[in-house]
Amino acid sequence: MGGPRKARTIRAAFLSKGFIFDETHHEMFWLVVCGKKTSIRTRISHGAKEYGDQLLTLMSRQIGLSKTELYRLVDCSMDGEKLKTLLVEQGKVRL
Repeated sequence: MGGPRKARTIRAAFLSKGFIFDETHHEMFWLVVCGKKTSIRTRISHGAKEYGDQLLTLMSRQIGLSKTELYRLVDCSMDGEKLKTLLVEQGKVRL
């Protein structure tokens, strides 16, 4: 379950789960719920090919998930609806 993940795998998972991205000096990913951009965001560096445990931990904090939940999100065992439901239940996203 743990271990490094390829940046393109993370990017594809975010886009398929309801995130949009803005390309600046980093790729900024924002979660969209009911057509509105939320405060849930993270970024992927243009130069990064792989993200290790330390960066995935930081990314999970930015999104408001545990590291295990982030791995489930990236590995596609958590879909976009489950993610949104989880964040609403935790009070991090309002509908």
